[in-house]
Amino acid sequence: MKKLRDLQQMKDAHEKISMVTAYDYPSAKQVEAAGIDMILVGDSLGMTVLGYESTVEVTLDDMLHHGKAVRRGAPNTFVVVDMPFGTVGIDLATDLKNAKVLYQQSGANALKVEGGHLTSFIQQATYLGIPIVGHLGLTPQSVGVMGYRMQGATKEDAQKLIDDAQAVAQAGAVALVLEAVPSDLAQHISEQIEIPVIGIGAGKGTDGQVLVYHDMLNYGVERTAKFVKQYGDFSNGVAALKQYGDDVKSSAFPSEQYTYQKQIMHEVEQER
Repeated sequence: MKKLRDLQQMKDAHEKISMVTAYDYPSAKQVEAAGIDMILVGDSLGMTVLGYESTVEVTLDDMLHHGKAVRRGAPNTFVVVDMPFGTVGIDLATDLKNAKVLYQQSGANALKVEGGHLTSFIQQATYLGIPIVGHLGLTPQSVGVMGYRMQGATKEDAQKLIDDAQAVAQAGAVALVLEAVPSDLAQHISEQIEIPVIGIGAGKGTDGQVLVYHDMLNYGVERTAKFVKQYGDFSNGVAALKQYGDDVKSSAFPSEQYTYQKQIMHEVEQER
């Protein structure tokens, strides 16, 4: 399993870090088998696998359930689990209580929080021994306020992102995710702070990249963002399921190939 020191050494050696957002046992198994450096159990599971309208509906129990499944599927991969909406940013005591539950029970190697306003929480969680990954730029839990659009597009906003990134790093964060920001800004931040910076829609100048398993494999998604490259295609699942349904209706399935053969009823009849 990669440890924090390994990830830091990768940044220091200019070796890119790969990260995939996965949510369950089979996807985690595949990610680990592929040799990906990190897994993020993102609260995007709300839309991707639970059918919620947004990440706002995701609960602590949801994250625990999926975090545990991912840990079972990828016991040797560095796993980061999101703290969902409403579990952090309330008051420090409540925030730390929620973080302790999620960290202890999910088996995560680190927790991720969104926004540059949580430096006090990051400091205290770090003091307790809970590694924290920051997340700046487009932060899905705040899309009701900021919308789904590129962040840091003005001089003032870019400077705020730079300041927030430095503050998050100084507070003790072990890594930072930058989402949907101009590539030159993301590269500048990566060069300015010591901790690894993982980009998504932030260009190639960051220390690593993260994509969502379902997005990159076209698995149950209706649309993808500009920054998503698809490396596989699971979209033929509907056609395969329809063929199965047709085969059942026509008795084409199961054929002899998929049937146990023994003629046991002949023996039963003989006993009567």
